[in-house]
Amino acid sequence: MTNSELVELERGKLLDERSHVESELTHLREFLQAEVDVEPDEGDAEVFEREKNAALIAVLERRLSDIDTALKSMDRGDYGVCRKCGKAIELERLEVKPDATLCVTCQQETERLNRRNRPQRQIEW
Repeated sequence: MTNSELVELERGKLLDERSHVESELTHLREFLQAEVDVEPDEGDAEVFEREKNAALIAVLERRLSDIDTALKSMDRGDYGVCRKCGKAIELERLEVKPDATLCVTCQQETERLNRRNRPQRQIEW
């Protein structure tokens, strides 16, 4: 498979995923538009569901942004190039995660640094 064939295959996957994510976002936003009791009971299932959906919207918006970034990199001609080290992103990684912007090595390093910089929870006795 040539590089341009791979890019077009991945573009199709990304466009399908983008359509799915947009549909989910529309559904969740419509759900959040529904009225809520002025004074919901503590532990109210509807309030919990709304909070869960609001969090899911944030995740899906981030996913949509990642997809758009990958599509733009395809248009620029730099799809599949690690934005950190400049090396080619592994084909296997792009097949699994077509919106990847980092190679496996740089992704692992980024995650390791994020874990190190994340505040540790203190256990109180």
